[in-house]
Amino acid sequence: MTTDSPTAGHEREQRLRRRLERLIGVAATEGNELVALRNGDEIFPAMLDTIRAARHTIDMMTFVYWRGQIARDFAAALADRARAGVRVRLLLDGFGARRIETDLLDDMDAAGVQVAWFRKPVWLSPFKQNHRCHRKALIVDEHTAFTGGVGIAEEWCGDARNPAEWRDTHVRVRGPAVDGVAAAFAQNWAECHDELYDERDRFTEHAQHGTSVVQVVRGSASIGWQDMQTLIRVMLTSAEERFRLATAYFAPDRYFVDLLRDTARRGVRVEILLPGPYTDQRASLLAGQAYYRDLLEAGVDIWQYQPTMMHAKIITVDRVASLIGSTNFNRRSMDHDEEVMLAVLDREFTATLDAHYDEDIARSTAIDLSRWKHRAAPQRLREAAVAPFRRFL
Repeated sequence: MTTDSPTAGHEREQRLRRRLERLIGVAATEGNELVALRNGDEIFPAMLDTIRAARHTIDMMTFVYWRGQIARDFAAALADRARAGVRVRLLLDGFGARRIETDLLDDMDAAGVQVAWFRKPVWLSPFKQNHRCHRKALIVDEHTAFTGGVGIAEEWCGDARNPAEWRDTHVRVRGPAVDGVAAAFAQNWAECHDELYDERDRFTEHAQHGTSVVQVVRGSASIGWQDMQTLIRVMLTSAEERFRLATAYFAPDRYFVDLLRDTARRGVRVEILLPGPYTDQRASLLAGQAYYRDLLEAGVDIWQYQPTMMHAKIITVDRVASLIGSTNFNRRSMDHDEEVMLAVLDREFTATLDAHYDEDIARSTAIDLSRWKHRAAPQRLREAAVAPFRRFL
């Protein structure tokens, strides 16, 4: 693989930046600091420390809020800051967070935490209920934000050492891009609550904390093509040397399968890292496996992560750009759910994600084309059985 000169690398970044800005219509911001956090042992302490240091406002949204000590730790930290006079808002998806313990909700409510639910399931509107809020965001004092793939549950604790400790990545953001993450929260909070802001929102300017260029892209349920699809499409068509994807749920439509194949056929190394023996959505895994042969024959490398559930949502392109956030490479994320992704132009940050990817591949098994062609008939039948439901996976 070649190494760009500083000038060539900068030109490549600028081309990609202008494509994304013009085709999505969201300006990128400069002067951001990004810190990649890998697995619960790094992610949860960073988030909790930031919450506990809050002085003005805390806005948090999550798809998953389940059970375990970490769920209690977050509830206690949010409740403590609310009792101290901090404005605390917590937005929970009505489907994904339904397993939260009621005593935690009671404790937070008594402390003054404003808890809202995004589209609690009701049988009267099944079409609307299919569109979930899958975004994960924490914004503290308007100047620090976190986003990525992590939910609040014991499954994410630890360091991916065994099947009980999921593999995931979050990112801490400081700088002007925090506003984009805050807007993702505000968009969904506005649907669930009458008050969008209050006197504790200061709306102050952001300092230049780093050198990362970041575009915050929000995906929302809609009919037709949407921004999240455009974002991924531009990253694929812009790749010149290498396109890397790590995703928890791989169930794309035929268009994106063909785009992956076309990218590989024009000489780009395309690598896909997926869950292996451990997954919480077997149907989604089967839906993606139906495309393995087509992808492998086009030259795409497919890896299955072995130690535990692979839950990260990361794309890197040509060592200069990366995507990180809540979006999976499936129809549900691209067509149905509220999502948020950071498009990052920063070679150092991308190098960190690529180094993590290399370490993950070392713990993965490659799918061999010749063996996959001769997979057992029951496996083929299971793949076919989920095909009618692929658009919902």
